[in-house]
Amino acid sequence: MTKAFTMSPSVVETGASTIVAQDIDLETFQHDTITYHANDNTYWFYEKSKESFPGQAFGLEVSKILYHTKSEFQDILIFESKTFGNVLILNGIIQCTEKDEFAYQELITHIPIMSHPNPKKVLVIGGGDCGVIRELVKHVGASSSSNGVVDDDDEENNTGAQEGIIDSITMVEIDDMVIKLLTQFLPQMAKYHNHPKVNLIIDDGFKFLRETTEKFDVIITDSSDPEGPAEEFFQTNYFKLLSNSLNHDGIVIMQSLENIWLELKYLKELIQKASKVFDNVKYCQCYMPSYTSGQLGLIVATNNKNVDLTQPLRTFDRHKESQLFKYYNQRVHSNSFVLPTWADDYLNGGNK
Repeated sequence: MTKAFTMSPSVVETGASTIVAQDIDLETFQHDTITYHANDNTYWFYEKSKESFPGQAFGLEVSKILYHTKSEFQDILIFESKTFGNVLILNGIIQCTEKDEFAYQELITHIPIMSHPNPKKVLVIGGGDCGVIRELVKHVGASSSSNGVVDDDDEENNTGAQEGIIDSITMVEIDDMVIKLLTQFLPQMAKYHNHPKVNLIIDDGFKFLRETTEKFDVIITDSSDPEGPAEEFFQTNYFKLLSNSLNHDGIVIMQSLENIWLELKYLKELIQKASKVFDNVKYCQCYMPSYTSGQLGLIVATNNKNVDLTQPLRTFDRHKESQLFKYYNQRVHSNSFVLPTWADDYLNGGNK
């Protein structure tokens, strides 16, 4: 069953209990990812993984612990950093930071939307930070704004300059605690979670796809890294469920791996799994300093062999691009699919 939820802008509600912002002393706070450095009296968050990126780590200096809890599904940590603003950590892995979240959110959203001729119905699996929802709302129908496309800089009417193309957005997120906390601690990302075009369902994404009879034009899988509740989102059966839930010419995009610098063999295997289900599969990458090695990979797939996923079907002029986006533009759309020679040879030129 799905769970409905309500919230206010200042507190987070879970059932009968109310959660307020925590006052946590860094000196007494204990977490596997937080390290104290006595030489300069600083506290640092470190993201490490012996499996995914052994021998290296990414660190951020911590100014303040904003919230820590363990939900039914995962460990959730939110802190204020010295240089990246507020940061969301799930199971020890950075999910988003105020400084650079827009890069990932824009690319994973606008690549499929701008590649589809008529994306009326969109499904988001995961995406509890609601950043993808924020980006999708930029393409809502004319009933939600004076001329269709939302401009993030207009807080009241959110009007843009292109005819609205999206009629409905369904988001299925397993952990409502993430959504509730993000509305409080990263509100710029989660501000459209209750938009009238958005149907928010608290449920398991895998289960939803197995049971739904709906078909979608675009499906965006905005899952966390492949462990814990997100692990099943990287298996062949999941790709089949995605394909079955797409309309003709539908497009799906999903996180694939941190980047080409890490576990390239695994990435190739993942692309091969997707290629067994979809007729047209491409890999693109996003540049983000808060992700390990500064990049994140995405797999884009469709059963339409004739569509060129690397080229947007709709474009904006430079002025409108600057109004709507911080990262995405038509040149970034195309160039995100361009790989360096060694990675292109390995992924597309046979075994090495």
